[in-house]
Amino acid sequence: MASRYTTLETNQPSKTRKWLLFVGIILIAVNLRAGITSVGPLIGIIRDDTGISNALAGMLTTLPLLAFAILSPMAPGLARKYGIETVLLISMIVLTAGIWVRSISSPWTLMLGTALLGMAIAVGNVLLPSLVKRDFPGNIGLMTGTYSMSMNMLAAIASGISIPLATQPSLGWQGSLIVWSALSLLASLVWIGQRHQGRATVSNVSAPPKGSSLMKSKLAWQITLFMGLQSFTFYVNISWLPEILHSQGLDYTSAGWMLSILQFVSLPFSFIIPVLAGRRPNQRLLVFVSAASMFVGYVGLLSGLQSLNILWVILIGISGGANFSLSLMFFTLRTRTVHEAAALSGMAQSFGYLLAAIGPMLIGYMHDFTNSWSIPLMILAGVVVMLFVFGFGAAKPGYTSSATSAE
Repeated sequence: MASRYTTLETNQPSKTRKWLLFVGIILIAVNLRAGITSVGPLIGIIRDDTGISNALAGMLTTLPLLAFAILSPMAPGLARKYGIETVLLISMIVLTAGIWVRSISSPWTLMLGTALLGMAIAVGNVLLPSLVKRDFPGNIGLMTGTYSMSMNMLAAIASGISIPLATQPSLGWQGSLIVWSALSLLASLVWIGQRHQGRATVSNVSAPPKGSSLMKSKLAWQITLFMGLQSFTFYVNISWLPEILHSQGLDYTSAGWMLSILQFVSLPFSFIIPVLAGRRPNQRLLVFVSAASMFVGYVGLLSGLQSLNILWVILIGISGGANFSLSLMFFTLRTRTVHEAAALSGMAQSFGYLLAAIGPMLIGYMHDFTNSWSIPLMILAGVVVMLFVFGFGAAKPGYTSSATSAE
């Protein structure tokens, strides 16, 4: 019987190229969050320097999500036409340009650079899972865990050192954001050597599945909503958690490091959860534990027990790492072929990030409207309940389309 991880064996890369692909995948991964998470701790400083409102400040994390929603369905087609390596290379070049434009001290360049950055990251978000399924079909859990952990590690570092960098007289908040362009430049150099590779396999991998419609699949929508809701909480955390903690008495530097801690504690879970998920057909226990952890964390922040804030942050971080890696695994565990995995990734990240884009602006607006963080935290607790419901459905054994058979 054919494996659900089936690819065209004749197109599998050599061992040498697999190592080069591994390095390239990790370099792409570390660029997919650092450029965004580095903004969270600086939002207050950027807002005060440029004179923008809290709602507009929330756009610094909302715009990338809107770009994810728009570009995600297009990424497989671009890869099919130009080659996945070439598209990833161009995305890293655009990312570098976006980081530099965003660092110009103007509300308009802030938004333009952020939009470019989001467009570039959207491509990597969609293509990495299908690239892993194409070239590492026997190690999907391990590879997914490795690149998601790498992504989260750099995201945590970016959150932690943004304020210390910004306080340097020679840098400021602009220089604190520009430093992350070094990562995208390095990734560009590595992918220059890969851009002529893999054209034959891309056309097969990225082609949409025939005879099936993910839009009509209940399971596909459950995965999409799980993806969107976990992203909703993640981007709200990196946008507003430092501000929430600052309102409870922490200085901005300490609040930034708390956000960094949240992301650091997610690292082991973002690695081990894909491995555990890949070993069992049913991931419902993992979904339950993860959702319960985040729910307790948000309720704890709402309770006002500030002496336990480190515990609440750790619980939210553990859940964040688990939820993110589970959403990535569902793209491969709930599809039979590489073709369907690419299509599901595009659908889930398009609709999912559109949902997530509501988060930072909604929470910023509710804070401005109520002049309190209580209602926003209640909203987040309610989001976690919905996250559990859809995650429980997504974790049930099965495939998004019974009409698609393994090749």
